[in-house]
Amino acid sequence: MNPTYQPHEVESRWYDVWESSGAFAPEINPDGEPYCIVIPPPNVTGVLHMGHALDLSMQDVIIRRKRMQGYAALWLPGTDHAGIATQNVVERELRNEGLSRHDIGREAFVEQVWAWKAKSGNTISKQMRSLGFSTDWSRERFTFDDGLSNAVRKVFVDLYHEGLIYRANRIINWCPRCHTALSEIEVEHEEDPGELTFVAYPLTDGSGSITVATTRPETMLGDTAVAVNPDDERYANLVGKTVMLPLMDREIPIVADEGVDPDFGTGAVKVTPAHDPLDFEIGERHGLEPIVVIDTEGNITLAGGDFAGMDRFEAREAVRSALRERGLVERIDEHPHSVGHCSRCGTVVEPMLSLQWFVEVKPLVGPAIEAIKSERTRFIPSRWEKNYFHWMENLLDWCISRQLWWGHRIPAWYCDDCDETIVSMEEPTSCPSCEGSTLTQDEDVLDTWFSSALWPFSTLGWPEDTEDLARFYPTTTLVTGFDIIFFWVARMMMMGTHLTHDAPFTDIVIHGMVRDATGRKMSKSTGNAMDPLELVDEYGADSVRLSLIQSAAPGHDIPLDIGWVDATRRFGNKIWNAVRFATEYMGVDRVPATGGYPAAPAPEDAWILSRLSEVATEVDRLLDEYRMSDAYGLLYNFAWSEVFDWYIEMAKSLEGEERLAGMRKTLGVVLRDVLKLFHPVIPFLTEELWSQLSDGPDLLITSSWPEVPQFESPSDVQPLQDLVTEVRRFRSQHGIARSTEMPLIVVAENPVDGWWLNQLGALGNCVPRLGDRPEVVVGHTRLSSEGFEGFVPLAGLIDVDAERPRIEKTIAELRASIDRSTGKLGNAKFRERAPESVVAEEEARLEGLRDELAEQERLLAELG
Repeated sequence: MNPTYQPHEVESRWYDVWESSGAFAPEINPDGEPYCIVIPPPNVTGVLHMGHALDLSMQDVIIRRKRMQGYAALWLPGTDHAGIATQNVVERELRNEGLSRHDIGREAFVEQVWAWKAKSGNTISKQMRSLGFSTDWSRERFTFDDGLSNAVRKVFVDLYHEGLIYRANRIINWCPRCHTALSEIEVEHEEDPGELTFVAYPLTDGSGSITVATTRPETMLGDTAVAVNPDDERYANLVGKTVMLPLMDREIPIVADEGVDPDFGTGAVKVTPAHDPLDFEIGERHGLEPIVVIDTEGNITLAGGDFAGMDRFEAREAVRSALRERGLVERIDEHPHSVGHCSRCGTVVEPMLSLQWFVEVKPLVGPAIEAIKSERTRFIPSRWEKNYFHWMENLLDWCISRQLWWGHRIPAWYCDDCDETIVSMEEPTSCPSCEGSTLTQDEDVLDTWFSSALWPFSTLGWPEDTEDLARFYPTTTLVTGFDIIFFWVARMMMMGTHLTHDAPFTDIVIHGMVRDATGRKMSKSTGNAMDPLELVDEYGADSVRLSLIQSAAPGHDIPLDIGWVDATRRFGNKIWNAVRFATEYMGVDRVPATGGYPAAPAPEDAWILSRLSEVATEVDRLLDEYRMSDAYGLLYNFAWSEVFDWYIEMAKSLEGEERLAGMRKTLGVVLRDVLKLFHPVIPFLTEELWSQLSDGPDLLITSSWPEVPQFESPSDVQPLQDLVTEVRRFRSQHGIARSTEMPLIVVAENPVDGWWLNQLGALGNCVPRLGDRPEVVVGHTRLSSEGFEGFVPLAGLIDVDAERPRIEKTIAELRASIDRSTGKLGNAKFRERAPESVVAEEEARLEGLRDELAEQERLLAELG
């Protein structure tokens, strides 16, 4: 073995071995209970980011462990065709050539997108391999492959004929740059400073005016009413009257509607049914005509009168200026508010009345809610259930049509002769109503989330009765971020319960967002983004995986510090050195893949074996609860502190061939089981070390999960460790060299075995002897642990005359620091102005100073 662990050398050789061995396929355990995770499909345009790295690392921990436990474990990979994102990528390439998609036509454009996918579209799949993710690539799916496309078409056709898909004019999110409707998840809301303009609308009877407040004056060109809340007494006498719409000279009514918030602005609002979701609902309730005044390019239409042709933002200022000229602007207030932007191009989204296809969600919501309430499916952590219920209970019909060319084209045809709409699995040749043959297919494609909503079962072969569907559906666990519970998880639950009559998952495990060390969101613009592939290049894939898993408390955001990644790399080196030391210097032979535990272990061996059993049991419990950070934090500390720092050090002092043979057997099985327990999170390193330690031909990835028997541990190991720690601290505090012999009188409450004294001497680098408590304690340093006292004679060991002034100087410095800290914390201005974290840090510092002062005063007293 190399003297030091070289991650890249190790990681470069194992992935192909795993994949070619068939280890990733569930057939590796043909008789095992099925266990299935479907990967949340990343966009085919995507590259691996820290969120992916966390999400996939969690899934790999689960699937590798289940595989080792004997399950027929399927982790199904795939990518999403990502309609708008992929189309934008290819359109950018065309623009570089001076072309648009319209220049080459739909068919040629779609062919070009497929060509791009073949060349560049599998980047993220290759990157997943570099991090060791053990998905079954033989089952890889794509939301636009033939099988999934067939499932998508069937769902659309079936839901249409059930009356759950319909076409209607509704308010949708429109991107004037991408020229398509957007789903809510494709809209990013950003805080805008904004302004609230108060405009007087004159009453047509000449009795005065009513003032409305708006953040979008340009949309008033399409106003068809003013609305007030029916319980608002300020306007009760105006309901039923009419006003003259400024700038347009159009008479519009004042209506009463419960949708109006009386606390917003003046309590009276302008109603523009074609450009606001609430206004559209008010318009529907009161029979108001919607007037479209902003077109798909974001410009004012002819219905906008004198402002026609202006850009919407240019029109905002022009309208406001024209209102000022007429004396109708009462005031303008600053009004920060949230504004939607297209997630792909950053353009401000326009709410727009548009003829689109929708899914009626109300009949789908009930079963999806009931699946959670009946505990057929559970959220982990459970607090996310409340968010899920709130969103589902307030869900609006889902706009599923997109004005794109890349995507599942809507299987609807329109008869040019009689306006009949035909929705069919196969392309019709004639109209069933009039037998006309001039049919035109709908130009739109389906929202990417429509196909993603079918992912858990379409990837397994649905609607066909495939072997995989029968065996692995419903799937077992979904791991995903909280940010797509509403847009993806909820839709999968609706579609799964409706189409398969079963919830698609048993457990939905929610994780937080990976942030920087200060808790800020990572982004390229702020310069704090970490690239997982760059971290892999510097520290190795295992280090990145372990640092993410250790920091990922369920449901909480992860403030990732680069120091954690470096610490896990050093931990990898520690494991490497432990196995190397055991095999090359301690004479540990190759270990059987299972079993091999000593029947009658010596005290030190019994202790470490009992701890291994306890830790393995607790790790299993924590992993069953998806508490991966707790599980691997526990295992990390056990391996480093107990196996490497204590047991291996104990082993170095042993003598006698029989005793050494027992130690070698124990150390071998302990290291073997530690490798097994760590394998799901650091697979490359553990597989490499397994090849050095195991006597079998099998790979670690397909070996069995450890089942450690219980062992009875000697009760005096912890006191031994505590006393050794006290001895080491004494040496350090007084600067006593390791080569200096240090006597130690040990006073024990109960009889002491020889092994205990031998280990105390070896680990503490002292010369212990059993004795009685000294009659004169002054001149001794007293050390203690449960059931034991240790007394170190100072004479001849410490220069008391030199040590006393050194300690007294330290005490004086500590007292001065305590005075300064106490004064700072007693300053009211400091406590008022300093951040809470700074105050807490100072309080912790003061507590530490006081503890250190007490320790130094104790040392001084011992000098006599």
